[in-house]
Amino acid sequence: MKLIGSLTSPYVRKVRIMMAEKKLDYQWLLEDVWGNDAILASNPLGKVPCLVMEGGEAVFDSRVIVEYVDTLSPVGKLIPGTGRERVEVRTWEALADGVCDALVLARLEQTWGPRGEARSPAWVDRQMSRVQAALQAMSQGLGDKPYCHGTHFSLADVATGCALGYLDFRFQDIDWRSDHPNLKRLADKLATRQSFIDTAPPTA
Repeated sequence: MKLIGSLTSPYVRKVRIMMAEKKLDYQWLLEDVWGNDAILASNPLGKVPCLVMEGGEAVFDSRVIVEYVDTLSPVGKLIPGTGRERVEVRTWEALADGVCDALVLARLEQTWGPRGEARSPAWVDRQMSRVQAALQAMSQGLGDKPYCHGTHFSLADVATGCALGYLDFRFQDIDWRSDHPNLKRLADKLATRQSFIDTAPPTA
């Protein structure tokens, strides 16, 4: 298998962590989707991550990829098979991905192209209000549990950890730890896992 992605995307990081936790081998291919359109050969949407199978078939969208990846090995199931537990874990993932979606939109509005005064602070504020609401929901959902879904590490923690990591990476001025100490404890714990260490976004 080949995984096409970037070092800064939180969605790619989510897949890479899942692959590491599942102890799966793959070829890692760096791709700059903003610098060229090479990704279109594998994903017509022009996005990463994209998982290319041995036969050349492509699987894309991080949620689809992690769903597939979790079936490839019996090692450390990270997505419950059925029922309410499965829905809860996938809802955590949706919430965390939504944080990343809002952060990406806010950052693009702040930095993409020579737009100058055409940039919309109101649009950025709207996205960041969604981030704040989601962080509050995450904090309430986590409570005093050791992990998002209770006592066991799961995709919910992978997705949440990636969202918090991306928040730190792109919006270092936001002090979410003071407002949500339980999320800080979770993030600190996740940061000690080798899969998170190995996939941390570049610092420079």
